[in-house]
Amino acid sequence: MLPDQLKPEDFKAYPPEARQRCIARIALLRQLPLAFLPLLLREVIAYDWRFPVERQDLDAQLAYLAAMSPEELRRTMAPFSGLRLSGKLEAADWVSGPAQFSEQLTAHLWATHQIDTFRAAAVEYVDKFNAAKPKITPATPRLGLIMIGQGVTGNTYPLFTKLRRHGVYFKNVDPANGKQAIFDTVTKRAAAHPVPFAHWYIDGGDTDPFASGLTCVSYNALGAVRDALLARMQRVMRQGGGGPELLRTELARMRPEDVGMATPGGNPVLNRFQLSLLTEGSGTQIYSTTFVQWSAREALRRAEPLTLLARFAPRRREQSMSELISGVPDLPGIDPQGSLIDADMAAYYTWLNQQRLSGADKSSFLVWFEAGREAVAIGPSMPRDALQNRPIDIPGILRQIT
Repeated sequence: MLPDQLKPEDFKAYPPEARQRCIARIALLRQLPLAFLPLLLREVIAYDWRFPVERQDLDAQLAYLAAMSPEELRRTMAPFSGLRLSGKLEAADWVSGPAQFSEQLTAHLWATHQIDTFRAAAVEYVDKFNAAKPKITPATPRLGLIMIGQGVTGNTYPLFTKLRRHGVYFKNVDPANGKQAIFDTVTKRAAAHPVPFAHWYIDGGDTDPFASGLTCVSYNALGAVRDALLARMQRVMRQGGGGPELLRTELARMRPEDVGMATPGGNPVLNRFQLSLLTEGSGTQIYSTTFVQWSAREALRRAEPLTLLARFAPRRREQSMSELISGVPDLPGIDPQGSLIDADMAAYYTWLNQQRLSGADKSSFLVWFEAGREAVAIGPSMPRDALQNRPIDIPGILRQIT
């Protein structure tokens, strides 16, 4: 089937909100080329499980395309229309399975040496759309808070070397009341700006009970889900024949109910997000530090929160991947020092991801070695590449950046 043959009943398998939007825009969808439309539908089909910011972006994209005159739309889609597609792709069920079609399209474009043309067209389209869509100013300046080093008893590793030049490096931090001060700050911000999915708490262990009003994600709370996923990974690898591609496909097809996440009263949007952390991330099923770093990255990228608190906990010691998913009951213990090094680099990546969001020039960021006396604070009120040796506590630093 080609796009100009679309009918409303073709979207009967879509969730309610996604189906409504496709049917309302079916005249537009019929005008889009096959090399473009399924990629758009891949995002729209998951509309019901998207965060509010993602929904706004999809609605804005559909409105952007619908507002074009026929000639403008033809010019915009011309690079995609010019791609040579196979009869197999045209015969595929790209409406019901746009994600699977995307994989097949990518393979075809590589095989026919058209991938560079496609990438250039995609970049040009995204740039034009981003330039045209309304700019959203955050309701309050964003704040990122990172706690690292839990369980470390002594450290000689130089921390925050990549972050120091962007703000103030504090070398004499009194840790007393630091954790509570951070928790209080997050709670007050959530109460002052009660927007869904705008305030996040991600923990590599268990989330603390203070976290009412926050979107909470924790490594330990997903223990049963992680075990179920590892069991599936073991079965796929033992079967053989498909390799990593088959494993990736099997994970991509998983639904929350397949691993016991579709509980009564649960949040379907958050459940889908948490499942994606474990099925799309590499090592998130096994290492708590990797889980926190990836969760923070995805929360910033997808939900664009006003507040993000990420607390790293000690991860298990490293093993080979075959040992980790073999099912052998080998418990190598935890590695606080290795976890500290992981978290130090993860804090830098988290700051970079926060900087990609709107309002970055007004955003603030604090990373604190909670088992020691070091911290770095970055924000419009903080000088760059500065060192402070004077005694200070976390509440004092927070007053300067919030």
